[in-house]
Amino acid sequence: MTGSEFELVIGDKNWSSWSLRPWLLMRQAGIPFTETSIRLRQTDTKAQILVHSPTGFVPALKWRGAVIGDSLAICETIADLFPAKALWPADALARALARSAAAEMHSGFQNLRREMPMAVLEKHPGVGQTEEALADARHIVGLWRGLRVRFGRQAVEDQGFLFGRFSVTDAMYAPVVTRFATYDVDLEALGDDGTVRAYMNAIMTLPSMQDWLRGAEMEETAKQNL
Repeated sequence: MTGSEFELVIGDKNWSSWSLRPWLLMRQAGIPFTETSIRLRQTDTKAQILVHSPTGFVPALKWRGAVIGDSLAICETIADLFPAKALWPADALARALARSAAAEMHSGFQNLRREMPMAVLEKHPGVGQTEEALADARHIVGLWRGLRVRFGRQAVEDQGFLFGRFSVTDAMYAPVVTRFATYDVDLEALGDDGTVRAYMNAIMTLPSMQDWLRGAEMEETAKQNL
């Protein structure tokens, strides 16, 4: 497959958590694509997105004359198209739990999302840490720690991710990693013994994640120069 076969339409890199997920997965897997960015929170944002996707939302993957919307659907599509990339765990039980965790991120944790929106370039220590949001965070900390202990550390090729190698599940939770950093969430108070901190470091130091952060900085600089 050539790079021209895929066009990924995304929103601002500072804010668009749903855009980060498939972007990071494709970059981490070494799958080339054309990137089209739509500036969010503008009066014409919806109209600009509708040029590319009938849903009016980002991200959207344009492929073979079709548009695949929704982050998880895009990630699933990429995993199906590139089985050799092993973007889901090979073991059946691990794969089932990886899908379950990804789906939970897709549909859950509304309090955390609302109170601590993604803002990768910003620091807001203590902001948004309501009881409800911290309950979501505590659940995620327990989930990450459990998966790392049960699967990640036991993997033949443990690269520090939830199931050893980078997977769709890691891509789905990457925006939460940035949220915990932005809002300076006390991980130890939520039950971390260092496992979650190490996992977050593995995500944040990915070359592709660093590229996303640099892209966010460039976008914000461009906005200021308008």
